[in-house]
Amino acid sequence: MLNQKEINLFNNGDRIDHYFFISKSEIKKTRNNDEYIFFEFADKKSSINANLWKDKKEFEQLKELYLKGNLTGRIIKVQGEIREFNNNLSINIESIRLAVDDDKITIKDFMKTSERSIREMKDEFKRWINNIGNDYLKKLLQKVFDDETLNRFAEHPAGKIWHHSYIGGLIEHTLEIISICDLISKFHKEINRDLLITGAMLHDVGKIIEISADPGFEYSTEGKLIGHIVIAVMMVEKEINRIKDFPDDLRTNLLHLLLSHQGKLEQASPVVPKTIEAIALYHADELSAKTNAYKLTLERELKSPSGWTKYINLAGTELYYQNSQTNFTIEKETLFD
Repeated sequence: MLNQKEINLFNNGDRIDHYFFISKSEIKKTRNNDEYIFFEFADKKSSINANLWKDKKEFEQLKELYLKGNLTGRIIKVQGEIREFNNNLSINIESIRLAVDDDKITIKDFMKTSERSIREMKDEFKRWINNIGNDYLKKLLQKVFDDETLNRFAEHPAGKIWHHSYIGGLIEHTLEIISICDLISKFHKEINRDLLITGAMLHDVGKIIEISADPGFEYSTEGKLIGHIVIAVMMVEKEINRIKDFPDDLRTNLLHLLLSHQGKLEQASPVVPKTIEAIALYHADELSAKTNAYKLTLERELKSPSGWTKYINLAGTELYYQNSQTNFTIEKETLFD
């Protein structure tokens, strides 16, 4: 088992003798046209950049692996020093080597997993399906989420970086949205609860094709060219067409939920929400995603006793941890429990 200081706890001047997962590698050139290898190293919570300069003895070996497409995705052992430049930390590499079997380090040591039991989340997900009263929608959910698909769905991340970006994140995110939608349905009786819950369960199913569950959570070609929203619609329509007499208006309203769940055209939704169920789903999705994203960002970026992170581009602001003044310990791994 990996036992080392996490990247998000690094400070300027720290000496390191660490294993990392190579999440990105690229051969670049300096202004003098000298080659170097740019790395992004990752652990379960964060990442850090490093450059391997041409004068290092390991350069040619790692360059050859890079050219063969066999460098990114590997585990590496690095010795060096943490240095700060322009308010960002990076690693000054002194020595570097690929991990070997005797190191007893595996990919799983670098893959963050949901704190919830995946088995329990699958059981909860099945209970929600069984709780759907509309026979057409229940049958649709049972067809889409057969055993194979549900197993994939339960192991997938919901995103690469921003929110629920860990194994089990997709089903965790979906269950959060279902619970929010169920609650709002109790407040607003006009909402078609079965329709809304079904939309919540299906809205991100395309991510099992869009994003890989392998280390790095890379986007597939289909994911890049089509996107998870359209993929989900294609999957759902395929199963709807196999259900005899599935009502046209139910199909249209359900597909509208999937197509509009990101809320705005500039956020990749083909249409904006135009029904009360679509509005509810959009805001439930936003609440789950952004709360989790901000929590993960604080976990990765909060390094100062002031309680403030650096400026976060995706959030459009700095973030503040309100309990930092009275309950902040930089080494404490359970800061956000």
